[in-house]
Amino acid sequence: MANNFLQNILKYPRFFISSLSGLILVILTPFKNLLKTSQSRVVLISIILVVLTILYFILINMLAL
Repeated sequence: MANNFLQNILKYPRFFISSLSGLILVILTPFKNLLKTSQSRVVLISIILVVLTILYFILINMLAL
């Protein structure tokens, strides 16, 4: 019985990794589709740059650097 319990516990990391990778693929698929046309590519890159810039300034101000 203890051996069966340990086998079940050892399955959880594999389940976690596969679930996380599936979630990442599901989240990134719409962005991959946006990169197919040049107009939406420019919009997507602009949005990413704006978000990263905002995060940069927020972190700089929060950490008082």
